[in-house]
Amino acid sequence: MLVNFETLPDTARVWIYQANRSLSEQELEEISKAFDAFITEWTAHGDDLKAGYEIKYKRFIIIGLDQDFNAASGCSIDSSVHFIQQLEKAYDIDLMDKMNVSYKQGTYIAYKPLLDFKKMAKNKSVSKNTIVFNNLVTNKYEYMNHWEVPASESWHSRFL
Repeated sequence: MLVNFETLPDTARVWIYQANRSLSEQELEEISKAFDAFITEWTAHGDDLKAGYEIKYKRFIIIGLDQDFNAASGCSIDSSVHFIQQLEKAYDIDLMDKMNVSYKQGTYIAYKPLLDFKKMAKNKSVSKNTIVFNNLVTNKYEYMNHWEVPASESWHSRFL
């Protein structure tokens, strides 16, 4: 059951996928249509799942699931991962690699391998005040309040 992401409760589980590049307007439109169709049909053991999504900065795909309505099962999570993998192939993008870091440089979203980010921290090219994206948040409240934060307030701080 597709719902507006904003209407999901703060306790909704979230999964964040970051793309290795910005998506074009056409890609965003096509991906949104694909998500509408996927989430409309998404179930756990035949039961509807109440879920929504949003795409931020033309780069991040955030899926939210109201687990108080119906919880995700291993099979439903597998189907969402399979859907993401299909998007990767269709649009020649990387959405699953968790060993990369996205951060803000002014209004630009930079995307670097973790090793490069560590080197940048050592060289003081990024600082504790650099805004990073903490894709490890697990629910909507954390996403809304602790996803886009200074590096000093995220797991990234260990490199500074």
